[in-house]
Amino acid sequence: MCGRFSFAINKKIIEEHYGFAVQENNFRYNCAPSQLLAVITNLNPDNFCFLKWGFIPYWAKAPSIGYKMINARAETIATKPAFRKSLKTRRCLIPADSFYEWSQGADKTPYRIMLKEQPVFSMAGIWSEWKSPEDKIISSFAIITTGANELVKPLHDRMPVILDTSDAERSWLNNDNFSDISTLLKPIDPEKMQAYPVSKMINSPKNDAPELHIQDSGPELF
Repeated sequence: MCGRFSFAINKKIIEEHYGFAVQENNFRYNCAPSQLLAVITNLNPDNFCFLKWGFIPYWAKAPSIGYKMINARAETIATKPAFRKSLKTRRCLIPADSFYEWSQGADKTPYRIMLKEQPVFSMAGIWSEWKSPEDKIISSFAIITTGANELVKPLHDRMPVILDTSDAERSWLNNDNFSDISTLLKPIDPEKMQAYPVSKMINSPKNDAPELHIQDSGPELF
């Protein structure tokens, strides 16, 4: 599962990585479901679009279904009626500098998880447009998850699909051959990652500040 992540780093790094200008107010330390967040869609690969986190299929009767569909499992995304159309025609990148998971013990310690040598990366996603009876359009997205690697397993059995190269990002957005893009839907090498405990302030989406990135007391994963 991926239920929280962060996208709050120097905009120069982001511009160098994605190749287009960004605004400072795009950033959040505590990205949470139902928020409007920056994504890069296959239809607009040269800019950020702001979509609601929580996938609403085009055929849904009400947008509330999005609260239950923040993630899509890589293993079943090609066959699930809610996701398979978007997998073919509406893929996106969700930029991040880290994501958060919680320990399984009684203390529920939150951990910030990131790449060791890459300050920004993309998570694979799909997006959709839903039209209300009043013709209001809501654009939304889900993060694709896969089985956890050895670093994340102590915290959760799922993790986001991380695309850590420009080639992988371009392929996810542009390649129409599912047999090709399906090879991207796997756990990233745990040797490329690191994690440390952070404040339980992250538990509330109302908290969104640099302090959420500071290492806190708590057991190391390894």
